[in-house]
Order: sequence, then structure tokens, then C-alpha cells
Amino acid sequence: MHIQKLDQMFDALKGKDKKVLIAAFANDHHTIGAVNQAVDMGIIDAILVGDIPIMKQVCESEGIDADKFSMVQEADSQKAAFKACEIINKGQGDLIMKGLVSTDQYMRAILNKEIGLMMPKAILSHVTVMETPNYHKLLIVGDVAIIPAPELKEKIAISNYLIKTAHSLGIEKPKLAVLAASEQVSDKMQASIDGALMSKMAERGQIKGAYVDGPLSLDLAIDKESAEIKGVGGEVAGDADCILFPNIESGNVFYKANTKLAKGEQGAIVAGAKVPAVLSSRGDTVQTKLYSIALAALQA
Repeated sequence: MHIQKLDQMFDALKGKDKKVLIAAFANDHHTIGAVNQAVDMGIIDAILVGDIPIMKQVCESEGIDADKFSMVQEADSQKAAFKACEIINKGQGDLIMKGLVSTDQYMRAILNKEIGLMMPKAILSHVTVMETPNYHKLLIVGDVAIIPAPELKEKIAISNYLIKTAHSLGIEKPKLAVLAASEQVSDKMQASIDGALMSKMAERGQIKGAYVDGPLSLDLAIDKESAEIKGVGGEVAGDADCILFPNIESGNVFYKANTKLAKGEQGAIVAGAKVPAVLSSRGDTVQTKLYSIALAALQA
């Protein structure tokens, strides 16, 4: 199934075995609300780690049957994040979700060498799937939240996560644009050099499963008319499925411009750990968290 809208992820998951989500410090209305909807839709089962009296109080205030969840008592937010990782390492969970715990504490648990979720030499990266009214299909982008200034090795890892995400959405051979300020290769810009190298690496089979082109400017990556005017051809130009940003500033500005100005919607995960990790902001809507849960379940 080729998923072209975020809500189509729910239909795709209904035909698969349900995954078990572990929510770290699920003491808030948004986390429990999103997890509750995902359980009701039949796409996951859930274990909530947190202060059980508070979680039950939240369920009661929202009219949610608390018995549909398994609950694990841990009133301390950092210990709850560690406990969520322990449950996954015991083979009892398939994806992890950040609840009311701070991002620092959540990531500290995932990165912990003894009980965390890291594989040797793994690189964590943030992957976002965006649905914007001004583009003709979903856009899979990274990194907008974790790696400030990725070097070539990290860009290759991010690209592989973007490609894997595209595959999980049913895109057999996604089109990945390696972004720079211009499509002209310049030795004055590292992003341009990296784009040219990665394009050639893909030609030689060192990056697999996608068409890769770079360097490309943003307009050439997503606008067919601009590509035609500037005489840039190839599989990717004007029709990118995936965008690799040169740094966190450009990625984060793109992400926020689309969500805040263009009113785009999104789902996002952290890739690179043993299991997909939902890292939504505490200010994200229930719908955004629900999309993120679905995205993680598709890749679990």
C-alpha cells in the first residue's frame, strides 16, 4: 500500500500484527489521549509507565477506561524513562513514546549504556513525515531536531533512515534530494560537496533503495517548473519524496514554516535506536502524537 496521506497509515496498520507501545511517564492528558485513540483504532497495545494514581485520574477525567492499558508504577520521571527502556529490552515492547518526561531525561534513558536502547556505533536522527497543502505528496525530511551539523557519515545515516521510512510508507524507490543553496557544485560549500558525493555514491550502490540527487536547492527539489526553467533533469528534481537538510537550522526552519504558516501536519520519530522512538513536543496536539505513534508502529 502506497501511503499518500498521513491518515492512511491507520488503515495500513489494521492489517498488521499489533505492536506494543511503551509510554514513558504517561502522566498527561495528551499522551494518554493519543495512546487511547491508537488502542481504540486497533493499531497498538500499550503499557503506560508512570504514577498509576495520576494516570488513572487522567483516564477518569477524560472518560477513558484505564483497564485497556497495562500500567507500571514509577512516580519519578527519569526512573520511568529508564523503566520503559528496561521493558523493551526484556522483549515486552516494540516502540517507545515520550510522555510528560523532559526530552533530556527521555534521551538520557535511550542513550544509557547499560539499560538504554542504543546499538553499537548507531547514530540517532529525527525523521519527520510532513503533509503540507502546498505539495502533491508526503515529504520525509531530516534532520530537524537532533544532529546540529551533520558530517558526511551522519548524512548517509540520516539518508538511510529517510529511505527506510519511505519504504515503510510503500514508496518502492523514493526520490531523495540532498539540499544545498544551489544546484551548482561548489568547493566553497560543504553541503554542495556532500551532495555531489552522495549522488555519486548512490550511482555506485553505496546508498541503496532510492534515487539520490545533489546538490539541489529547495526550489529545484520540490518544484518541477523551477527545475525545467533551470534545465535540471533527473528522477528527483521537482518531485522529491525525501529531503536531507545540510544542518539543523535549515531543517528546523522548514519544519516550523510548514507547520505554523502552511498549517501542515506531521508525524515524527527518532530513528537509530533498537526500536522507533516517538519524540513529540509536550505542546504537540493529540493528532500529531497519533500520527507519530502510527509512523513508529509502521517501522517497528
